[in-house]
Amino acid sequence: MPCDPSVFEDVPIFSLLDADERAVLAENVELRRFAARQRIYRAGDPGDRAYVLLQGVVHVVLIDDDNQEVVIDTPGRGEIFGLASMLSDSPHRTSAVALETTSAIEVTRDDLAVLLQRKPMAGLDVLTMVGRQFHAAQDLVRMRAARNPNEVIEERLTTGDRIADGVARFGGSWSFIISFGVVLVVYAGLNIVLATRAWDPYPFILLNLFLSMLAAVQAPVIMMSQNRQDAKDRLRSELDFAVNRKAEAEITQLAGKLNRLEERLDDVRAELASRGR
Repeated sequence: MPCDPSVFEDVPIFSLLDADERAVLAENVELRRFAARQRIYRAGDPGDRAYVLLQGVVHVVLIDDDNQEVVIDTPGRGEIFGLASMLSDSPHRTSAVALETTSAIEVTRDDLAVLLQRKPMAGLDVLTMVGRQFHAAQDLVRMRAARNPNEVIEERLTTGDRIADGVARFGGSWSFIISFGVVLVVYAGLNIVLATRAWDPYPFILLNLFLSMLAAVQAPVIMMSQNRQDAKDRLRSELDFAVNRKAEAEITQLAGKLNRLEERLDDVRAELASRGR
């Protein structure tokens, strides 16, 4: 069923097409509807079509090395998914699931072929946008591989997290111990000196109440900070793992280059030896 050509104005890869080119594309694509929890495509399916989300919620998931589903993309309205497999005409490496009733435009390679046959210059516009997305993806990978873990952690901190970290930092310092000790000594000394006029005579029941309330509040706050520290450690470990994998790949490439150089040197030695004879 044809769709409204104006829809493609909000799709990045088709945003450079003119009105006539969008009209040609709209004549050939198909409007699809998916029920909640319906799988749009699964990993391994032929990647001859992509989808432009019009309404609903879609999760694009990938199965990791631990056989766990990892959500790698949640396309918004007007965004396209399944594009890489369609352009490369290779099986899908991910799966797409509609979480609720969803409508999407199905774009196939044949639809693009018709567009290019009738509007050849549209291919250059599509390639331009694909190139921009490719460079954006490269920049994102490079940025994530080189990011400082402390900067990532700082960006994710909320106001509550900052307060919890501040309380835990102060509560575990000599400043807190000394100042709190001084307050306790002054409080107890005043009540002893005032004797019968003391507002909290020995055994300082009111002071015990305040200390209990302080401990009841301080303990959960410190636990929150400890949980934050665990999260920081996990994030640092993940970033370290990513850097190690990148380093391993580069070392493997260098090892391959060295092996090829050794082979070339062996060939040169053999050639020189044959000429010397």
